[in-house]
Amino acid sequence: MKRRVLIASGLLALPALRPAAAQGGWPSRPVTIVVPFATGGPSDIIARVTAQHMQQVFGRPFVVENRPGATGEVGARQVIRSAPDGYTLMHAPISTWAINVALRPNLGYDPVRELTRITQTVRTPNVLVAHPQQVPANTPAELVEWLKRNGRNASYPSSGVGSSDHLTAEMFKQATGTEMAHIPYSGGGPAMTSVISGTTQVSFQNLGAVIGHIQSGRLKAIMITSDSRSPVLPNVPTALESGLRDFVVYSWQAYGGPPAMPAPLLRQVHEAIVAALKVPATEQRLVEAGFDVVGNSPEEFAAFQEAEIARWRRVVQAGDIKPE
Repeated sequence: MKRRVLIASGLLALPALRPAAAQGGWPSRPVTIVVPFATGGPSDIIARVTAQHMQQVFGRPFVVENRPGATGEVGARQVIRSAPDGYTLMHAPISTWAINVALRPNLGYDPVRELTRITQTVRTPNVLVAHPQQVPANTPAELVEWLKRNGRNASYPSSGVGSSDHLTAEMFKQATGTEMAHIPYSGGGPAMTSVISGTTQVSFQNLGAVIGHIQSGRLKAIMITSDSRSPVLPNVPTALESGLRDFVVYSWQAYGGPPAMPAPLLRQVHEAIVAALKVPATEQRLVEAGFDVVGNSPEEFAAFQEAEIARWRRVVQAGDIKPE
């Protein structure tokens, strides 16, 4: 959590921008951005960065409201019940937009039918890391060989059942025919600590969360799940290079709104959010924190989201994964 707060402080220290006149009447009053998780995480950080920019541009308050609970369901339901007038938006991660649908058959909201998809904001790949002393493998092939010999005695942590790091590890097990025990924790920090201490041996974690530990030697990087090598880890191969097909995996964030937002309003809100993401100082700081800026169209985001739901549903079903 301490690292995330530091990242947030750096990202929010942006130069003031000259306010511009709002067009089309929006916004004429404060805008609420619901984040369905606690403060300090990636969803909260990106929401506050974009809120700050839009507030400066439009001269209206953009207020981030954290509404954690039920893996994003509490906040999502609040947004769904709101008027589709652009004054209540939601910024949420992959779990709220896709994994919940795949994992929870009795989910109390439908992010496909009940939310307006606006744009995917950022994405970050996962890095397969291992304890330097407990795991002798240094390449993906060596790790698979080691797990096939020692997997019953090996374990991996996650930030919780159904989290991106959990399902990416399950996907890896299914793709390689290996075994590892899953040890769920209450968040990414405790999960990371367990690998560093040697309580668990390997883990898939977001690039920004592990880069410092890799550089310090507390963890070693085996593989990255991006579609190309990362400039901050140029010697670490991708999953595709390692022979794993269909293993490009990103943890991602996105903006949405209540159902039935009018098309002209949707375009205006979309343009405002993407402009906030593309401010050079903002984009540079996001990249330095391990994020890729996306800012795709509502149609592109909708198609991507539905493909992600289908993909993670296959992983959940193949692994017979049950929610907590």
